[in-house]
Amino acid sequence: MFDQRRPLLPMLDHVRGKRSAVTCALKCDNACLGDVCNTSSNGYLRDIVAGELSRRSALGLGLASALTLAFTGGAAGRAEAVSSSNTKLDFTPIRPVDKLVDEFTVPEGYAWRPIIRWGDGLFDDSPAFDLEHQTAAAQARQFGYNNDYTDVIEIPGTAGKRAVLFTNHEYTNEGIMFSDAQATADPAGVRAVARAAHGLSVVELERKNKNEAWRYVKGAPLNRRYLSDTVYEFTGPAAGSALLANPSDPRGQEGRTVRGTLGNCSGGTTPWGTVLSGEENFNGYFRTSGTSREEKRYGLADKPTNRRWELDDPRFDTRTPDYAHEANRFGWIVEVDPLDPTSTPKKHTSLGRFKHEGANVRIAANGRVVAYSGDDERFDYLYKFVSKGVYRPGTGKADREHNKTLLSEGNLYVARFAGNSPSSEVDGSGKLPSDGAFDGRGEWLPLVVDGKSAVAGMSVEQVLVYTRLAADLAGATKMDRCEDVEPHPETGKVYVVCTNNSNRGVGSNAPADEANPRRQNRDGHIVEITEDGGDQTATTFAWNLLLVCGDPATNQSTYFGGYPADEVSPISCPDNVAFDSSGYMWLATDGAPSSIGYNDGLFRVTLEGPERGKVEQFLSVPRDAETCGPVVRDADRHVFVAVQHPGEEGTFTVPNSYFPDYVPGLVSAGAAVPAEAVRAPRPAIVQVLPAVHAKK
Repeated sequence: MFDQRRPLLPMLDHVRGKRSAVTCALKCDNACLGDVCNTSSNGYLRDIVAGELSRRSALGLGLASALTLAFTGGAAGRAEAVSSSNTKLDFTPIRPVDKLVDEFTVPEGYAWRPIIRWGDGLFDDSPAFDLEHQTAAAQARQFGYNNDYTDVIEIPGTAGKRAVLFTNHEYTNEGIMFSDAQATADPAGVRAVARAAHGLSVVELERKNKNEAWRYVKGAPLNRRYLSDTVYEFTGPAAGSALLANPSDPRGQEGRTVRGTLGNCSGGTTPWGTVLSGEENFNGYFRTSGTSREEKRYGLADKPTNRRWELDDPRFDTRTPDYAHEANRFGWIVEVDPLDPTSTPKKHTSLGRFKHEGANVRIAANGRVVAYSGDDERFDYLYKFVSKGVYRPGTGKADREHNKTLLSEGNLYVARFAGNSPSSEVDGSGKLPSDGAFDGRGEWLPLVVDGKSAVAGMSVEQVLVYTRLAADLAGATKMDRCEDVEPHPETGKVYVVCTNNSNRGVGSNAPADEANPRRQNRDGHIVEITEDGGDQTATTFAWNLLLVCGDPATNQSTYFGGYPADEVSPISCPDNVAFDSSGYMWLATDGAPSSIGYNDGLFRVTLEGPERGKVEQFLSVPRDAETCGPVVRDADRHVFVAVQHPGEEGTFTVPNSYFPDYVPGLVSAGAAVPAEAVRAPRPAIVQVLPAVHAKK
């Protein structure tokens, strides 16, 4: 039987605020409790300056170049302001919702409707969801569990009446998915269902007009599940490498294909209409020897996994000689074509291997494709990829097929930040330096350039498979868990979401610095980057902190871009980012203000003008849940979110949530109860729209 309480106890006193210890155990294998993976001695901000002078002198770049990097400083230059005064998505911000409340809360005048839930059938032959009698065969034909990254992509030529919804499924909580009777009688069957509930889903949506809520279409031709046995193709320089090959590989396919994708978190949608999904906390699925430097750097260990998949499939135990490199096949950016159900999904080695939160693409002025990605681990790094090939803006099939190859070859960089304030003014308290901003300069350090390794002692294949080790050697800046990293579609500024790092400045861990200015940073912050010259391919940039998050009523170390702290919605642990057509940023959270404990939500942030830094809460998700995958279509006044792990701290017998099929007499959330309502929490994709439209 899967025991959800056994691995959780070590986290119970470590977790503060709203986030569940169950989530910590199941999502990331208690990463914040274990040893810090990054034990490198990389410099921090002011300490970089002297070393940078020496390094650049040795490279013949000269003193002036070094000083420009280290001291040009100042807040990132403002691009032309994006108008936010004519948005159609107007609302009165909601008040924070206490973490004990099991409701999905939206502003007055809006309503919410689930589009699709865990267990809903995707195909004509999909069986009805039966909570008490689940099977792997049924789950393989149904919507998966714990949906995270989400996008709604309209199908060309359908006048906005048909679309595909993509989502990934990050992890499972068997403790609330299965009854004790089923878990005891058939533990192998429970594990098989859980494997089938991972992966990815694509499902068609339809509506009669833009004012109506979307509905999913069972049996539609584009519907697809990507499962643990789905074949993925590796691309890029590491494809075919011995580091990705197992002795068990079929002849001719050594290191070129892999079955399945694991731990998918956020993602991004490309200009050519494919979706990128980030393999994040893959390490918790594998039992390894745990002795090598590479294994330790990626959090791989010699211990039974929480889910025990190694009991059913030997590839999850890399101590088995036939699968020695299986763990190396995970930790990549995955590209999927949701408009072609016959296509083979790709894992792009050129973007490096680490705990990808996701990847987001912008086309540079010279046509190169630039993809930003964060490594979601304490004290790990921020990365950028620049393609070798050039984007084709045409709409023909040949142009799209060409663009689908652009992430296969290019240059990979990692970020180093330098502050412009005296170290004495960055004391870990979060107090602003005397110049009134946390800001400075930065550089993109090369890891792979023009097909060659830029890291001494490492081959290209080693840099891409063991990217964390390469970035250590390059001298990157240790960050507070870079999660979503997104360039603004209009200004080109890049927003780096640092969700939290409770170990910052603790013991021998890295101290606070100007880019990560708080000790025990439990609430997170947002870095705003402006690439030099507005060129997305530039190797230097200016940066500043847009937000230093928290509840200003109880936390004096907050900062909201200069906006009055007593006039914002409290926000903590920012995670996913979206932008609307009016220029606003939207932030989804994974851990409400730690000092009080509210439910997570979705927040709108003003980026330019006199209200820069203003935070307004739009919605709140149910008890124990995380807000994921926001999609904001302000022209239609429609907002989509993925609600992940509702009721995480409950049990099958005593649920902690009844989302989204709220049962009258138990919980009132203002949503209709479907006839097939299940008295258990079900992760779901939700659409929020004007109440008058929801009635249609």
